[in-house]
Amino acid sequence: MRSLCLLAALALPALAADPVGTVIDRHIDARLRAESITPAPQADDFTLVRRLTLDLVGRIPTTQETHSYVQSKEPDKRSKLIDRLIASPGFSRYQAYLFEAMLNDGKTGSGLREYLTKALATNKPWDAIFRDLLLPDDADAAKKGAGEFLKPKLSDADKLTNDVSVAFFGVNVSCAQCHDHPNVADWTQDHFYGMKSFLARTYDAGGAIAERASGVVKFKPTKGPERQAKLMFLTGATVNTDTVRELNKDEQKKQKEAEEQAKKDKKAPPPPAFSARAELVKVALQPKESEFFAKSIVNRLWHRFFGIGLVTPLDQMHSANKPSHPELLNELAADVTANKYDLKRLIRGLVMSQAYSRASKYTSESHPELASFAVAQLKPLTPIQLATSLKIAAADPKTFDGKPDEVEKKLEQMEASARGFAGSIAMPTDNFQIGVSEALLFSNSDKVLKEFLTDGNGSLLGRVKAEKDAATAHKLLVRTTLCRPATDTELKALADYAGRRTDRPTDANKQMLWALMTCPEFRFNH
Repeated sequence: MRSLCLLAALALPALAADPVGTVIDRHIDARLRAESITPAPQADDFTLVRRLTLDLVGRIPTTQETHSYVQSKEPDKRSKLIDRLIASPGFSRYQAYLFEAMLNDGKTGSGLREYLTKALATNKPWDAIFRDLLLPDDADAAKKGAGEFLKPKLSDADKLTNDVSVAFFGVNVSCAQCHDHPNVADWTQDHFYGMKSFLARTYDAGGAIAERASGVVKFKPTKGPERQAKLMFLTGATVNTDTVRELNKDEQKKQKEAEEQAKKDKKAPPPPAFSARAELVKVALQPKESEFFAKSIVNRLWHRFFGIGLVTPLDQMHSANKPSHPELLNELAADVTANKYDLKRLIRGLVMSQAYSRASKYTSESHPELASFAVAQLKPLTPIQLATSLKIAAADPKTFDGKPDEVEKKLEQMEASARGFAGSIAMPTDNFQIGVSEALLFSNSDKVLKEFLTDGNGSLLGRVKAEKDAATAHKLLVRTTLCRPATDTELKALADYAGRRTDRPTDANKQMLWALMTCPEFRFNH
């Protein structure tokens, strides 16, 4: 069943010795030269520190962080900033939030987050995380919460099959469920039901994950009689086992008794000697079969930091949907495999590239296509990014004076307090548009006033209120919210507005801060 054209498309090249960022720029720049595209210049320091801080730890930088980065003359200040952010607790918390959304179809707030945060904090390799999620062990404290990936999905084996294929292999096989894929020769019913055969034996045993020792998955093709599926991976690789069979009556009786006893004991039956799920993990990570796994995580993280995947849509990785930069995807996949699926190393390489740090403004009349990566993409803030950034922007910058550990603790507390508000914001998709609910929330909700527009001690508005010089106050408003100095045009506009509100200076300050917090520049990572 193995498709030669598919394997040829997935074959990984020899690993280059260059750093990840250098590999990226070599491939991206080669295409730009070949197509005579002039890339946007590199982003300025104010933009870059904001972009990196939002992408790596899920918040805007404090004014102190921005000032420190911009004023630094060190030639390696960018790499030092990246290393500091990746080493901070905020990195594992925010990246866990994004991985949770990735694995749960955009949903967050499950018990899975606890496991992912710990795993990322210790830089657990992606293949080890994959094993833990597919083969959870509630008795192992280090894997607590890992079972929350499978548990909510066990009621629907068809959906579980597609969810696993999409999340880990970048392949949506749902269109091959009722018939061979009409447009993609790579995907047949054999592929869908072959993948389902690895997962269909898994079931919910009273809140615990259990697996039956044997089982059969049958399907009706569009032509011909009913067929019995093999244990078959997406590449066509099969697993031979005598457990692909139906139980006889005695075996069915014993199995039922074991399951009922387990329910009484409130624990899962003992694992089978042969686990189909374990075989899926094993075959998916074999050198000849792991291209899907490696390329999918590279493509997912590329999309996370660049705003568009090398392969798009993210769940359409097949020979009929070519990557924008095939050799680059091959080389990055080979690199991540050779380096034992080290996520921090891959992420560091992505954000160290010149392609990542281009400006998002393109002055030419004809804007290059997104997949050329000639210009940075605007990325809407995630709910937790937006909510936490609003908390930071609403605080007196002096709040973040102190030792690094103390500041980190304050930022963690702000992030925790922002979760309630984040629940009111929709997770952005590739075709993001601000919805009516968000517009109404910021226009009419008392929640915005109470959480971000108070002028008590420790607040930005309190600091502004106490400032005697209006120009200094206006500069502070812009610098704190937008992480850059105010332009002369902006200062004039703020001064004009404040001048028309001299009878209500407190309300004027609130309106100016609200306008800055709700402007597109704040809403997007640019």
